[in-house]
Amino acid sequence: MQVYLVGGAVRDKLLGYPYHERDWVVVGATPEALLAKGFTPVGKDFPVFLHPTTKEEYALARTERKTAPGYTGFAFHASPDVSLEEDLIRRDLTINAIAEDEQGQLFDPFNGAQDIRDKKLRHVSDAFSEDPVRILRIARFAARYHHLGFTVAKTTTDLMRSMVEAGEADHLVAERAWKEMSRALGERNPEVFFQVLRACGALAKILPELDQLFGIPQPPQHHPEIDTGVHSLMVLQQACLLSDDTCVRFAALVHDLGKGKTPADNWPRHINHEQLGLPVIKALCKRLAVPNECRDLGLLAAQFHTHVHRAFELRPDTLLKLIKQTDALRRPERFAQLLLACEADSRGRTGFEQCDYSQPQYLLRALELCQQVDVKTLVASGLQGLELGAAIDAERLQRLKELQQQQRKDQTQ
Repeated sequence: MQVYLVGGAVRDKLLGYPYHERDWVVVGATPEALLAKGFTPVGKDFPVFLHPTTKEEYALARTERKTAPGYTGFAFHASPDVSLEEDLIRRDLTINAIAEDEQGQLFDPFNGAQDIRDKKLRHVSDAFSEDPVRILRIARFAARYHHLGFTVAKTTTDLMRSMVEAGEADHLVAERAWKEMSRALGERNPEVFFQVLRACGALAKILPELDQLFGIPQPPQHHPEIDTGVHSLMVLQQACLLSDDTCVRFAALVHDLGKGKTPADNWPRHINHEQLGLPVIKALCKRLAVPNECRDLGLLAAQFHTHVHRAFELRPDTLLKLIKQTDALRRPERFAQLLLACEADSRGRTGFEQCDYSQPQYLLRALELCQQVDVKTLVASGLQGLELGAAIDAERLQRLKELQQQQRKDQTQ
């Protein structure tokens, strides 16, 4: 029995990149041998065991055989005669097909260490094409290591494109697509995930609502970058500078999907794109099983980003309506998330990356003033029902009027 450290831990150790999990492969062993040593079986499709002390995963060396379309269509074979190289050749990338023995010696039959030095994401073998999830994984790794200079090898991009053309991407399960997308949204450069998918044609299959934005123009005076798809990824970039919250980043990405519904003869204007985007986002989130909190924030960003941008122009009654419609009084933390997505939208434009955007401070102050209304005193005065609601709103409006007056006074000074 020989035990090797494999996968991400070896890769990230060579990169000097932080890692938190270690995976092991066991060569020359049987399930019975591991059970006798106290390992706990957890694998359903192939033999994976948890170490009795560390609880880390140990998998028996195995081979795979494609039996049906999609990422679940595989038959696995694990036995003591499966070699380490046979196990590694089934892995996705050369940088993930490096093993380290217990003495710290590397086993690198596919030159993964060289690809790490060359900063290339390259597939190990043609077996890559049998699993469509690998398209998403490559895109995610590209997003993860972009800041280190990594790019996808041309041969791998070509293989991914041929997979899409062969219909393999059509077999991706929605939940798995969202799992990889959400992990990518947590990386330093998630925009690269979508760029890589678009380069091989997979974005049109997985996220057609975003893919169709590329090539759609916007008014150049407001959007010097012109292209709506380019703008969407720029907004995502800016969101990453403002927040590590996946939902904020998702909302930034989808806020302008309604522009894909603008008739071409109306371009570059996008009248009512805020409302047009709502059913698009709802359908996308249903298809990909996006969590409700991300869906809801995405809908708010789509519907209200223009209102937030125009915050200083809003009348006090419109400002109060915005606070109510976004449920800010009950969900102030989500309102703050919305404002981050809107700030990202404002800065996600060529030449506006460093622009001043003080709308969030103004709107958060407006919310704070509305929250300070003494409801208990109004109730104690005998008001109830509609009269109580009207009195509360009157108090809020008065405070918002005073805030607006102060804002205009500050602007003139």
